[in-house]
Amino acid sequence: MKAVVGLLVFILGVSHGLETHCDGRQDGAQCFGPLGGTVVLQLIDRAVQTHRYKLYKSSNKTTIILTVINNNIFYNAIKSRSSFNLSEGTFRVNNLSRTDSGEYPFEIRDNKSIKENRALRLTIQAPVSSVRLASECLSQGEKRVSCSSEGGDSPQYSWTLDRRSLTDTELLSVNTENNSITLRQHVSGAVACSVENNVSEVSKGEHFSNCVFINCSSNGTQISQWVFAANNTLCIEHTTTSPITTISESSTAAYWWQIMAGVLSALVLLLVVGVAVVCAQRKKPSNQPTDEDEQELTYAVVKIKQRSGRQVQQRAEPEVEYGQVKFSERPRPTADPAGEECVYAKVRRGR
Repeated sequence: MKAVVGLLVFILGVSHGLETHCDGRQDGAQCFGPLGGTVVLQLIDRAVQTHRYKLYKSSNKTTIILTVINNNIFYNAIKSRSSFNLSEGTFRVNNLSRTDSGEYPFEIRDNKSIKENRALRLTIQAPVSSVRLASECLSQGEKRVSCSSEGGDSPQYSWTLDRRSLTDTELLSVNTENNSITLRQHVSGAVACSVENNVSEVSKGEHFSNCVFINCSSNGTQISQWVFAANNTLCIEHTTTSPITTISESSTAAYWWQIMAGVLSALVLLLVVGVAVVCAQRKKPSNQPTDEDEQELTYAVVKIKQRSGRQVQQRAEPEVEYGQVKFSERPRPTADPAGEECVYAKVRRGR
């Protein structure tokens, strides 16, 4: 699955707009020209009026390309697409084709002899026209990124992460056969592939997110695979960072809210039960007397008195004198509840 969040493409030029420069003042110089583009060959510092200059094609000097005598361009075999600058000593060739590749001997003469004889080799290369990136998540959450290009002779590939070179802690492996790299699981960011040869360079970058593991059922189909987190449209609720299910941030918040709600519910229940027990204890009848029942009993002493003057065989009926028996309310004890007051009535018996 391709993870495309941001796209960054650098193109240094197209084939018809490319131009290369080469210093051919040293013998054996290697020069490169873009197919369909332009090459500027530095042959001398500046033309000297007393010198003759000849540029040949092929090592045996069988084909003359350019002849300059006394600062005049005497002959130019490819005049329609080339020019020689006398003051700068440069030979400019446009609309390069494959047939322009080869060895170019260059000869400098004065009126008497050859002063210098050297050669340069020109190679025409097709420039890189475009670059494509392909990516996928592997079985352990690593990311494989492949790079391919169109056009371009002898392309060379290089990689960067966030515009810097990849380190060993970020790069798991490099495959030069299919121009791919494998990034470790924790690596994310802008990965760019640069493709270049001697006449062009094209780069393309994409931002890659981490890979996440999904395991769910969608439309009756079981899905278990690693995908890029930024491009995941399946099993969003069940997306995990590893085969072991983990809880997302929103799920974690809901989980803790459920725990807190359960604890609060338990506390409220305990509070209600406690209040009910206290109320029940207060409503339970008491065995101690109330204020209305707290009445003090006054005792009376009753004595029998024999009447005088009556000495008969049969005991006369004694005269009984009654004392008054009354109940009085007991005053509330203030300090010593043991100090109870008793009122006694005296009963006398007459002789």
